[in-house]
Amino acid sequence: MRSLPRSVASFLLAVGVLCLVLGVPKRSRADTVPQLTAGSESAQVLSWETGAGKSYLVPAAEIPAFIILLNGFDRVVLHDKMTEDGKRTYATNPSTFWRQLTQQDWSFDQDTFKVNQFGHPYEGATMYGLARSSGLNFWQSLVYSNAGSFLWEMAGENSRPSTNDLITTGNAGTLLGEALFRMADLVLEEGGKKPPVGYEIAAAAISPPTAVNRALFGKRFDTVFPNHSPATLWMCRGGFSLDVHSKNLSAPVKEPSKEGIGIAEFSMEYGLPGKPDYSYHRPLDYFNFEISTRARKHNLVDTLTVRGLLKGTSYQVGRDYRGIWGLYGSYDYISPYLFRVSSTALSLGTTGQYWLAPGVAAQGSLLGGVGFGATGLESEVAEERGYHYGATPQVLLAMKLLFGDRTMVDLTGRWYYVSSWGPDHDGSESVFRGHGGLTVRVYGRHAIGLRYSESIRDTNYANIASKHRSEGTISLVYTFVSDRYFGAVEWRDPAGR
Repeated sequence: MRSLPRSVASFLLAVGVLCLVLGVPKRSRADTVPQLTAGSESAQVLSWETGAGKSYLVPAAEIPAFIILLNGFDRVVLHDKMTEDGKRTYATNPSTFWRQLTQQDWSFDQDTFKVNQFGHPYEGATMYGLARSSGLNFWQSLVYSNAGSFLWEMAGENSRPSTNDLITTGNAGTLLGEALFRMADLVLEEGGKKPPVGYEIAAAAISPPTAVNRALFGKRFDTVFPNHSPATLWMCRGGFSLDVHSKNLSAPVKEPSKEGIGIAEFSMEYGLPGKPDYSYHRPLDYFNFEISTRARKHNLVDTLTVRGLLKGTSYQVGRDYRGIWGLYGSYDYISPYLFRVSSTALSLGTTGQYWLAPGVAAQGSLLGGVGFGATGLESEVAEERGYHYGATPQVLLAMKLLFGDRTMVDLTGRWYYVSSWGPDHDGSESVFRGHGGLTVRVYGRHAIGLRYSESIRDTNYANIASKHRSEGTISLVYTFVSDRYFGAVEWRDPAGR
């Protein structure tokens, strides 16, 4: 996927719409949608519980159509983009498709980090969404997303097919696509049996493939996915951020701005442990989604992360602790000022909540695993331009302290060890990203907060001088929070709050 600016704009618009709509109280509308009539049409209506009415054929036709449309768009907008051997990148035809299919000359490409690590996962999320909204389950839709990724590499471009794109498009795209699908269906559920037009538009902005199938096939795919009333916490933040320190910049890289820059953030936790009668039988019945942006011309998306429970179960320890554990999937895109890091991974881990005292709770996650990652920086220094790929062991520790309905303290640390698979870089990198925050509720759902982020990168390559880079930022933010108790789940005695 090469049309990144449009992808970023539509994605950020979706997040903004989600903040607005989830903040509106549930309401009803006039009965303007006609009821289904008896007959063959009603027999085809999708049932998420039994699988009746789902379709394997619909996404099998829609995904190639999407690829053709994307290729056509890129032909027009990126008409002058050329491959290494002087061919127009998107001037594909049956002959080029056959050549790619028979030669299988795979490589690691060096398209921009934003295109490869954000644009391609969003493309994969679109293809995943086409299958998911046709009634297929998570694993079936994963197959369609990966098949679509392979088809794009064969038929969408004239450049050598890219191993890194194949991995990120199909797999990171699946995790992102499921999170967007679930959030869109939360909006539709909030709108009731017949969601008002505003709710339909909001869901379409969050997950366009869902809206496409709801529009194209009448009532067949209108049935809203059953979320089973998960415990959720979502927060919208806006404010200003200031770079407070940076260390060991390369000479051509400009110093960070010492003036405050605008920021916007959205986060959602879905399926928080401890809610009675909620189970974790389906992939991503628990997930955490975060996106943050900075008002920088070349670095708009600062962070996009998704982690979710793929296969696991709930457990409890005594009266005061409830948790889940199992296999998690994660997609991370982290792009502070000095460097970039991204990873698609599988991890073993746990998420839980412990009541420390009446009205005081601790929530947290601990994950450790390995994935496929990329890291680097955008620099004019020849040996540092681009980025490196490799197997990526990683650890995540996230913790929140919730003090009744007034205060939340949150701490998160991520560490990545990125080895190198590319032919030009013999070595490895170590990357750390951490943040801490204090949020104080002022009135109703309105809060203010102070946040600090630290980014550290250490490189150790045979042909690049070893370097230690770090950057720290502090932010003052307004926060709109969905729950006055910051997502604390009460399973003992609701009056105990």
